[in-house]
Amino acid sequence: MFALVDCNNFYASCERLFNPALRTSPVVVLSNNDGCIIARSEEAKALGIQMGTPVFKCRELLRRHKVAVFSSNYPLYGDMSSRVMMTLAGLAPDIELYSIDEAFLAMSSFGRYDLTEYARLIRRRVRQHTGIPVCVGMAPTKTLAKVANRLAKKNPHYQGVCLLDRSELIASALAMTKAEDVWGIGRQSTKLLSLRNITTAADLAAAPAPWVRKHLHITGAKVQAELNGISCLPMELVRVAKQSICTSRSFGKSVSTWEELHQAVATFAGKCAVKLRKEGAAASLLTLFIGTSPFDDQQARYWGTKTVSLQYPTQNSMMLIRAAQSVLDLLFRGGYAYKKAGVIVSELSPLALAGRTLSLFADEAAADSEQSKKLMLLMDGINQRYGRGAVRIASENAGNWKPNQDCLSPCYTTRWGDILEVKG
Repeated sequence: MFALVDCNNFYASCERLFNPALRTSPVVVLSNNDGCIIARSEEAKALGIQMGTPVFKCRELLRRHKVAVFSSNYPLYGDMSSRVMMTLAGLAPDIELYSIDEAFLAMSSFGRYDLTEYARLIRRRVRQHTGIPVCVGMAPTKTLAKVANRLAKKNPHYQGVCLLDRSELIASALAMTKAEDVWGIGRQSTKLLSLRNITTAADLAAAPAPWVRKHLHITGAKVQAELNGISCLPMELVRVAKQSICTSRSFGKSVSTWEELHQAVATFAGKCAVKLRKEGAAASLLTLFIGTSPFDDQQARYWGTKTVSLQYPTQNSMMLIRAAQSVLDLLFRGGYAYKKAGVIVSELSPLALAGRTLSLFADEAAADSEQSKKLMLLMDGINQRYGRGAVRIASENAGNWKPNQDCLSPCYTTRWGDILEVKG
């Protein structure tokens, strides 16, 4: 048996957690640059506000119904996610962190328990320890657990808990679930299924297996098997190592000067280096992209991207910043209003293997010498203790390229100055 625990409207729930006055009020959270709505409370959904709606299209609706609007506060959401996952880790022997607000739990050793009651215990414990509401779906496979969780969340009858442990319950759940809502079935697959009159999860489970394997390939075959109670997706207890790392931003206002873009690119490369060190990995390739708004006139649009090989696999901030800035010199075109830039590092390898030389004509020593490693560790330690950005490379700088966050809430759990004070 598997349990899928999913936080309800996670970003909106995090914002409500530290503002009890919003518990019954509509709440929405905006994307980077405060552009589109990416999270909604149930009250906001009831107003007809759709996911991904640009703010400028519904500003009057938000004002008329007094909807609380927040910019994305990722430090807060990341910390609350960690608290939820730590609570869940104490309730099951094995846990798979599927996303920032979802986790699978292995429930096979709970045969002597009333699983419905234990699922209710999970909901109570997470709410008690973190304040975040969750729904729980349990079933013999991970795909069926996804179906169960969706029913627990969408149907008030289940009161946040849905257990699919008998064939008749599974059959009823599949009949109530659209094929497009099945985990692993994408938009193109949905179109193909509809042409064959496969509209529900029950239809997909009953479809001829050879046809599914031929047209939906191995992924579709596994989905069908899982819907029929055959477990094909084991728990992934160890996170798969990342193949690439990206840091990018859409700018709060257009950037037209080389200096500002130079600072942005250096900052993004520096962030990639920090992420590499957290992964214990080194990168062999660096990709830089810069671009204007896709909504600009055709003659005012520009998109440039280039990938370069690094002389050595590295996680050194100075090496990566230097490489990114050299690529920027090749891509930059004057006279354009840039709205986005990003740095991607790829071809990642464990740090222990990073001493190998990639170029026969390298003109400098390997960047990740013992001295440079100590310097990077010292920088990371200072920033962890005194706050991100306390120590940085000189070319990194906060400028006008930073995203708009006009409705940003405090970092209640990650910044000393933002911790709530209770006064008698």
